[in-house]
Amino acid sequence: MVELSSLLLPIVLSAVALFFIGFITWMVVPLHKADWRSLPDEDAFGKAVRDMNIPTGNYMFPYCADAEQMKSEAFLQKQQQGPVGVVQVWDAAPGMGKNLACQFFFLLVTSFCLAYLATLGVESGANFMAVFRFVGTAGILTYCAANVPSAIWFKSRLTGHIIDGVLYGLATGIIFAMLWPDGPTPS
Repeated sequence: MVELSSLLLPIVLSAVALFFIGFITWMVVPLHKADWRSLPDEDAFGKAVRDMNIPTGNYMFPYCADAEQMKSEAFLQKQQQGPVGVVQVWDAAPGMGKNLACQFFFLLVTSFCLAYLATLGVESGANFMAVFRFVGTAGILTYCAANVPSAIWFKSRLTGHIIDGVLYGLATGIIFAMLWPDGPTPS
């Protein structure tokens, strides 16, 4: 059995590698450029939202409080007339430093969890491909699956996130496979 403590280096290295892969896919390669678009009249929209004094939060429009209201004629008419959407309001611009730190922490914790899973499914001294297949597959599932419900329910663009997830999973699999502990030393 592989000790989790013997995987600290691949845990940290994979988190660092994924952090930089994320930087490349978001900032260097235009993979996520189509994820966001400008409003036709951003200034008027911004003024309208400011004038409403909307508190920070997530909003759906048209909104219904329960399943009964969802069946009402007024709600159905608003929904058919459109627009229909979701708005996320922040009280200030997000703190880049804080968000980057949280992203790195997420990658570190996820790499730790993938390492723990690998200790349960891959033997000490396993060959490169066995470790790569196990950790890479688990990594792809982990990084891709979380984005699908968001795309289904909130119509977020999925393509770039799936590509990110596959790259993250493959990179994690390669790093763990390269640094996987050898089997017990013969006496």
